[in-house]
Amino acid sequence: MIIQQAYYFIKFLVQSNNAHGIHSPFVYRLYDSGLKPNKNKNKILFKKHLDFRSDLLKNETYIHIQDFGAGSKKLNQDKRQVNQIASTAGLSKKCAKQLIQLIQFLQPQNILEFGTSLGLATSAMALGDKKADIITLEGCPNTAKIARDIFKKYELDNISIKEGDFKETLHSALENKIFDFIYFDGNHKKKPTLEYFDLCLTHKTDQSVFIFDDIHWSKEMNDAWKTIKNHPEVTVTIDTYQWGIVFFRKEQPKQHFILRV
Repeated sequence: MIIQQAYYFIKFLVQSNNAHGIHSPFVYRLYDSGLKPNKNKNKILFKKHLDFRSDLLKNETYIHIQDFGAGSKKLNQDKRQVNQIASTAGLSKKCAKQLIQLIQFLQPQNILEFGTSLGLATSAMALGDKKADIITLEGCPNTAKIARDIFKKYELDNISIKEGDFKETLHSALENKIFDFIYFDGNHKKKPTLEYFDLCLTHKTDQSVFIFDDIHWSKEMNDAWKTIKNHPEVTVTIDTYQWGIVFFRKEQPKQHFILRV
């Protein structure tokens, strides 16, 4: 897998562009306001997220993990320390800042997340817009409890956790709802990723945004990403190597961007 990931990363570096390669006004605005690193932007919100992360990194509690997905790249044991999960399997600081910026730029009202884990990505989205209604799905009851407790501590009251196997919780989460923003980080296998994608298609609008995490994590995820890009309802995609960002804007011509951010 390491050799394969190295291949995908080198291919990304060869094919990717920076801001000068963006010829779509919409994608350039998204890059400039939502993805481009900016040390002076959102300092207070990012500091809160760092405090949130710090609490998790100080937590040496061992918990049993019930994993329904492809597992962790670095942590394979069923019993893990909270701080190890936060440091190796959690959202990076760079991606957390980008996620805060992205939510601020897009201002989604209804957000769905696949895979709460300890809540690092969830908290970034909640900090990005405290008015957004966030539903997050988590299969493991022990990580869900850690996340729920720390959300309460940081007064992130706009988050609702649905606990259990996605096969059981997803349908109730989607029922009678439309989502502006969906973050897929709960199962790094091709078949379930595409199944979740298909199910969510009827719960979006033309302005909705889907983000798939770790799109080059494995050959399965790389193949899933190719399939998603080619879906007839997808108009614009952005590959940042870590994320695959998907748009359904009918006013946009079909374009695929590979961007270094």
